[in-house]
Amino acid sequence: MNKSIISLAAVATLIFSGCGDKSNDKNGTTAEASSKPAVANQIKMVGSSTVYPFASAVAEELGATQGVPTPVVESTGTGGGMKMFCSSADAPEITNASRAMKAKEYEECKKNGITNITQAQIGFDGIVLAQDKGATPMKLTRGQIFMAVAAKVPSKDGKSIIDNPYKNWNEIDASLPAKPITIYGPPKSSGTRDSFEEMVVEHSTTKDFKDLYEAAGLKNYKSIRTDGAYVDSGENDNLIVQKLTKDKNAVGVFGYGFLEENSDKVIAATVDGAVPTPATIADGKYPISRSLYFYIKNDARAKVPALDKYISLFMSEKMIGDRGNLKKLGLVPMAKDKRDAMIKDVMASKTVNPSDLK
Repeated sequence: MNKSIISLAAVATLIFSGCGDKSNDKNGTTAEASSKPAVANQIKMVGSSTVYPFASAVAEELGATQGVPTPVVESTGTGGGMKMFCSSADAPEITNASRAMKAKEYEECKKNGITNITQAQIGFDGIVLAQDKGATPMKLTRGQIFMAVAAKVPSKDGKSIIDNPYKNWNEIDASLPAKPITIYGPPKSSGTRDSFEEMVVEHSTTKDFKDLYEAAGLKNYKSIRTDGAYVDSGENDNLIVQKLTKDKNAVGVFGYGFLEENSDKVIAATVDGAVPTPATIADGKYPISRSLYFYIKNDARAKVPALDKYISLFMSEKMIGDRGNLKKLGLVPMAKDKRDAMIKDVMASKTVNPSDLK
């Protein structure tokens, strides 16, 4: 059992209600273990490890104050959550996501008769490159990060695309430290991984080196190296924090909320001159920022009446407002006008428009 996840859930519980002891299983499940029989009117949700702490906190508050069973929340990664959510009408009623639903995921839902879906954006998060607190903070550019993590990179003469040869940071740029490139990050099932690939690797291959990659038949390239420099560390972001405290030279990739939660253990590198803070994430000055969501099966609202209460609580100013409780856990709130518009759409069960999905 992961003690860090238990600690996070306990902190969330104390923040909101001081309610009774609710433990988490090894998969990051709040409330009753997922192996137990379903409870009437109990919400089941899966998805993003980044959104997990926020969803868990709302679930605990709901169970403690609204007279309904505490929802079951499982951390499966955004991709894994979408797969489960879309598998059938009887699958989990909500999936959490650290990126927007993809068009191919919507098509999978549609194939299984699930089209009455509402997208709820809850705020923002930044993807940070963290180090042990005792290390000197690195000053990186997106281009340098790209050279460190991409499976294929431009050659030194800029004439061809080659397998990534870089083993040490200073081989990329002499201004960087002479230490091995070791990056602990999320797996392919993670929305954080999707966003990182898009905003770092694909950003460089479609903007800085577009012609070179397309000439090599690698249009929209965003593959991460698999030679050991990037270490797939699973869906448990707390595990990455633990690895950083043991490997002082390593860098970890995870959401800003976990940086806040573990500020006594880790620090963040700057990216393109910006430090990840709520202000720089919200206004886009920090370049690796993304939106956070949860998706709802509206047809399940009649079968699971607690859904309306959960959605209403999650989308309240108490939770996602400028001084909301989730800000204490690292959520970066949306601007008031955008937040109000989103709350209105979610409470009206506005359905996802397939044409808006990539």
